[in-house]
Amino acid sequence: MKSLITNKGTQLFFILGGFFITNALVAEFIGVKIFSLEDTLGIESLHLNLYGVAGSVNLSAGVLLWPIVFVMTDVINEYFGLKGVRLLSYFTVILIIYSFVMIFGAIGLEPANFWILDYTEQGIPNMQDAFKGVFGQGLWIIVASIIAFLVGQLIDVLVFQRIKRATGEKKVWLRATGSTLISQLFDTVIVLYIAFVIGQGWEWNLFLAVATVNYSYKLIMAILLTPVIYGMHFLIDKFLGEELAHQMKSEAARYAA
Repeated sequence: MKSLITNKGTQLFFILGGFFITNALVAEFIGVKIFSLEDTLGIESLHLNLYGVAGSVNLSAGVLLWPIVFVMTDVINEYFGLKGVRLLSYFTVILIIYSFVMIFGAIGLEPANFWILDYTEQGIPNMQDAFKGVFGQGLWIIVASIIAFLVGQLIDVLVFQRIKRATGEKKVWLRATGSTLISQLFDTVIVLYIAFVIGQGWEWNLFLAVATVNYSYKLIMAILLTPVIYGMHFLIDKFLGEELAHQMKSEAARYAA
């Protein structure tokens, strides 16, 4: 047991997996908040008009973390291959489902009378309603996010390995950014279609407009985060040592199928 814990490969998987799961879980919970990008940045409204839908750039707070999740996916893919990403993806889905079950259980608990009015001075007249409103996401949104996450992860890892087999160890940016852009397209379309077209009856023009804005943001973030991937590769290779790093990358590519 001691040798397993002190093994650098095991330590790396634990660290990367911890960040991967944490970001995915937090993204699920904060995704209920919709924020204005222009107001957050302190700039004038862009007055977008897409597919006949006019408005500002409003995004789910969850999009702040999902690009990080997919960057972590590519880094884990590089050193642990398809099987490593699949293991973490399936485990993360189980934890997301478990978390929502526990949250809905907490919502169903009878609140203490003093707690309901505890934050009245802060402008919250009923803490039970606030708690339910923030954490009690609709079933369609939960189902959509889980399906989109799992499909996006599996597509990401497959595209990543295909590009790596074609380019070898070179062009890290191509396999990392390319796989993220393709997988995020599926992720964006699936989550919005299930949650809002099926779940809430959105019109197609509204669906396409929101999907375009969300995917454009993810595309930009994928490109901007490319240097971060190179930085992580440098730090990880330094942590593992050249020989172990090369061995793990080779094994990850060999057992990608």
